[in-house]
Amino acid sequence: MSENIVSVNNLSVSFDYQENFLSKKQKIKAVNNINIKIKKGSFFGLVGESGSGKTTLGRAILGANKISTGNVIFHDDGRDFDLTTINSKEMKEYRKKAQLIFQDPYAALSPRMTVRDIIAEPLEVMKITNSREETDERVRDIAAKCRLNLEHLRRFPHAFSGGQRQRISIARALVSNPKFIVADESVAALDVSIQADILNLLKQLQNELNLTYLFISHDLSVVAHVCDIVAVMYLGHIVEMAPSRELFRNPRHPYTKALLSSIPSIDPENKSKAIELEGEIPSAMNPPSGCVFRTRCPHASPDGKEGNIEMGLEEVEPDHWVDRCGVSCG
Repeated sequence: MSENIVSVNNLSVSFDYQENFLSKKQKIKAVNNINIKIKKGSFFGLVGESGSGKTTLGRAILGANKISTGNVIFHDDGRDFDLTTINSKEMKEYRKKAQLIFQDPYAALSPRMTVRDIIAEPLEVMKITNSREETDERVRDIAAKCRLNLEHLRRFPHAFSGGQRQRISIARALVSNPKFIVADESVAALDVSIQADILNLLKQLQNELNLTYLFISHDLSVVAHVCDIVAVMYLGHIVEMAPSRELFRNPRHPYTKALLSSIPSIDPENKSKAIELEGEIPSAMNPPSGCVFRTRCPHASPDGKEGNIEMGLEEVEPDHWVDRCGVSCG
């Protein structure tokens, strides 16, 4: 069994919210008591509706969002980085090891910089290289791995398509030689044919560079194509987590079942209908007590409806974890 590269323990992230200067400040708990282990070399998928806390969790793991309670530990060849106690010097070192691929390839690149300068910027900011020649060599090497040639390096971002821009973003994220990548909806803004090209590139780079991904997406068909492990988030909580094939073959939580039922099928014999959930996802400022899914759950037990079941994952099969309310209702 491979070792863990990231351990997330009882992690919660809260934000202060004030509607206007006369109103009272409120706490929004965007991520609530998350426990996950990401194994080295894995492609870990995180799915859920918009507003479920996926991006907040990814940013907290990178140290970009302040952790309210719990901790995140990055394991690097015998050395541990605890993001709750990390100092500024250690954070600079951690930035080299964990990077982010942004969602929008159009907004993520400066229109005033050449592709060479965009890719080289992390090397210069983090002072990884000692000379322009060394920087150029690193840039050319990672550009080639991302299917960009020397001519591309002299151009500006406006000259490229969406797929090419995303390859530039990937090259920029990888030029510091990181070990862990958070890909936040990194193919959502692309056409389907281009999505496949970028996903195949990410898998190829994973094998070549021994990378570990946290892949955030709302598209279950994409997640099924690339991910080894999948965690399902709802209103700041993980409600189910399992190996990808097991989750798609045997979903146990009602929310996971509803998400999977919404995937279009090309099989004309498949007459199954999508499970429709009533209402909208509740506000994180005033979440339901007990199980946060109980207000929309089509199979809520009497205790679940009353909010008498506290949330928490239980292992129902080897490596298949389901929220305890989902076990009784699913």
